[in-house]
Amino acid sequence: MFPNLNLPLAQLKIKRKNEGVFVWDIFRRKEVLLTPEEWVRQQFFHYLINCKNVPQGLLASEYSIDVNSMKRRCDGVLFTQEMKPVAIIECKAADVKLTEETMFQIAQYNFTLKVQWLILTNGIQTITCFLDLKERKLSYLEEVPDYRKMLILTERS
Repeated sequence: MFPNLNLPLAQLKIKRKNEGVFVWDIFRRKEVLLTPEEWVRQQFFHYLINCKNVPQGLLASEYSIDVNSMKRRCDGVLFTQEMKPVAIIECKAADVKLTEETMFQIAQYNFTLKVQWLILTNGIQTITCFLDLKERKLSYLEEVPDYRKMLILTERS
């Protein structure tokens, strides 16, 4: 029903109901409709926890922010232990191409959150950007780093 992604397959609690297919979201602590984008979000967030050592309690799903006096929701925001935002995560359905326009969306969110990590994924392709403030440059990484490495790079710049 949902496409294979370039991510390890997470063990999700999925229920079929008359209204559609639902998944238990461990972050929002409720059942949510399992849309193609939600499939990617769930798989990617579990990948961050299980493979990149992101503490579950420091990853917020559907995080609300204000951008130019308009309410927006980031698919995910990763925090430090002190609850300072470190990364914005934007998820798209597997059939959505990652383009300059989709990157612009996450960049707009960063006007508010001012993080150094921008992560954009459709589950097939993932773009990971690091904003080095000290060197004043943008670097693209081949993969999302481990959570501790992310924090170390953030502290250095």
